[in-house]
Amino acid sequence: MATSPASPKIKKVLVPIVAGTEPVEASVPIDILRRAGADVTVASAGDALLVETMYGVKILADALVADCAAASYDLIVLPGGVPGAANLGGCAALEGIVRRHAQKGGLYAAICAAPPLALAPWGLLDGHKATAHPWFVENFPPEVTAVDADVVVDGNVVTSRGPATSTEFALALVEQLYGKEKVEQIAKPMLVRYEAGYSMKELNQVQWQCSGTPKVLLPLANGSEEMEAITMIDALRRANADVVVASVEDGVEIAARYGTRIVADVTLDAAAAGQTQFDLIIVPGGMPGAETLGGCEELVALLKRQAEANRPYGAIGAATAHVLQPHGLLVGRKATTCTSMTGLLADGSECENRVVVDGNVITSRSPGTAMEFAVAVVEKLLGRDEARRVAEGLLFLA
Repeated sequence: MATSPASPKIKKVLVPIVAGTEPVEASVPIDILRRAGADVTVASAGDALLVETMYGVKILADALVADCAAASYDLIVLPGGVPGAANLGGCAALEGIVRRHAQKGGLYAAICAAPPLALAPWGLLDGHKATAHPWFVENFPPEVTAVDADVVVDGNVVTSRGPATSTEFALALVEQLYGKEKVEQIAKPMLVRYEAGYSMKELNQVQWQCSGTPKVLLPLANGSEEMEAITMIDALRRANADVVVASVEDGVEIAARYGTRIVADVTLDAAAAGQTQFDLIIVPGGMPGAETLGGCEELVALLKRQAEANRPYGAIGAATAHVLQPHGLLVGRKATTCTSMTGLLADGSECENRVVVDGNVITSRSPGTAMEFAVAVVEKLLGRDEARRVAEGLLFLA
């Protein structure tokens, strides 16, 4: 009797987070590794599951690091951030887990400030080539060979530079675990582009009006795309915008498309009750999140009032097709969306462009264009100089 082939072993990954972790550097590897099929455990290196990362992004971890000591992993990934990287470096329980993992020849990785502030002090980069955020490269000890590169793979260690290299970093980890073919399967529909920098196709140019600190509404639903949402929150708060992350669900906890548990600031009801108008409303994609957002009467009413007042609004990915288009919010406007949904737009003539601005409406295509979209939003809202400053912090300048 013929036997069926054994199912491939599911790869187990540990991603520790802590107060001050850079949220893009955490959420992008989590998202992409889960797309690849990995079983990713997000673990808090503090004493509570709820972690407030940089820029006020609140993530609910799956477990505490202290409770992960007995488990074995195929990969451990340390995100950076300030003071997050140093906080990870000071976590004795995490050091023990990573050290034992490395001694067994396991694959481990770190990005931004985490290579010099966590792995290097533990001695786990000695004799290796590594990279890090340019601001922290000088923290490498002499035993580490610093390399000026976005991603460095040296033996069983992978390191990277910062938020803008998070996608390339995550895909390098996918390659180590699953091979190049899996990388192509993931990167192509995401529209990943490895070059830094951004551009936008602008039609019917107008000056977006904003007095003082801009007030921005970012609604979330279960199934919203975490890379698109967190990248936008991160970039706008770097620009000192007042971003209100509002849940359209019954509570503030959101289970994003690839399992990241984001805790919103408020419910949409509370956000709408406390604010008469917003300078900008930005809707993330992801399915089924975009469908839920498109079916939220209160959000649709806010967007229609935004349009009637000629105030800016926008969407990325599936939200363009499932939130803006069905409710007449693209009438007379050009827009772009993800490849699989271009047929849902009344006018898809600009869908080859990664970011499209038409008057007060801005749209983009997918998680792979999220950082371009975020920096373009900052430019339209706060000017080119501020966009450049934010892009420099993200390491996103060409």
